Amino acid sequence: MQRQHYRKASDNGDQFTEQEKGSRINDSKRSIGRHEVRSWKTAAKQSFCLMWQKVKEQLTLSMSFLLTVFWYCRRLYSFLAQLLKRWSNYLQRKLLRNISVLTEVDLLDYSAREWKGETKQAKHMREAYDALAWTYHVKYLRQVKRDNYCVLRAVLFQIFRQGIPFPSWMKERDILKLPEKLLYSQGCNWIQQYSFGPERYTGPNVFGKLRKCMETLKTNWIELSATKDPEERGNICNMLFSDETKEHKLYEAIKFIMLYEVVEACEKIKNREEPKHNLFSLLLARDSSSDPLSFMMNHLNSIGDSMYLDQVELLLLGYVLEIKVRVYRLHRFDTEEFQVSYPDGYRREWNEISLLTEDDRYYHIPIFRK
Repeated sequence: MQRQHYRKASDNGDQFTEQEKGSRINDSKRSIGRHEVRSWKTAAKQSFCLMWQKVKEQLTLSMSFLLTVFWYCRRLYSFLAQLLKRWSNYLQRKLLRNISVLTEVDLLDYSAREWKGETKQAKHMREAYDALAWTYHVKYLRQVKRDNYCVLRAVLFQIFRQGIPFPSWMKERDILKLPEKLLYSQGCNWIQQYSFGPERYTGPNVFGKLRKCMETLKTNWIELSATKDPEERGNICNMLFSDETKEHKLYEAIKFIMLYEVVEACEKIKNREEPKHNLFSLLLARDSSSDPLSFMMNHLNSIGDSMYLDQVELLLLGYVLEIKVRVYRLHRFDTEEFQVSYPDGYRREWNEISLLTEDDRYYHIPIFRK
């Protein structure tokens, strides 16, 4: 019995041991599984940390690079902006120095700036400018370069700027042939003594130079009168009146046309015909211009050099260009001669331009209030 009991106990012990072993094995497996999970999580976490560290380094480098690029771009932009500003200022100064008709400025501001003080003349000029502003509705003015081409420049600029058409008599005749016509048809060989303003040139090549001047005038006049867009026409004018060489050719062509008209009038007088306008009688009555040669030698040759157009020549200028030139003479304010028109016998269909002058020598362009 004891042996049987012992055997049973032994069997129970073995059975308990087997169960315990199974339990321990299962616990061990679970422990190993948990350890493996923890190891996998740890490995994954470490991998993620390493990867984030690398990404973080790359991001840091990228941000540093972008910040550096941004800083250099900002410095470059600042440098280019300063360079562009300096270049713009340089071009503006150069353009203002070269352009012979400046942009519009306020009339009263110009008056206050130019005529300071309480002298009698300063007060008189300020009153004249006030009258232009409030009575004649002049709002702005364009300053014109002060040289002995001044009045020709102020007149021709407005003709081109307004797109005034070519004069009718110039359409009927080929003005390019006028120099040769005076020489060969009318025997004016003294034309070789014609002088081109500050370029005091005379000689046999005068006809070639005159022809180039006439070509410049005709080409630019026809182009500008055919340009319908006012803004485009203004841009062309600004370019044209910034080119001194072209400008002088225009003025010399106008001077020669004036001479041609005087020669024509003299021929009619010799043939006992009445000239078309009484201004020729006034012009030829002067001792210094009693004939075309003296008119050229004593007046036209010096215009642009040491002389400027006087009032009789301004009459002639309006006549040959078929325009009415209205002039406000500020030094004649409060007199009948404050506002005058050249020529007095103009036709209604002629276009009108306006000038203002402080001394009958230098002229500016008034701009009326719209």
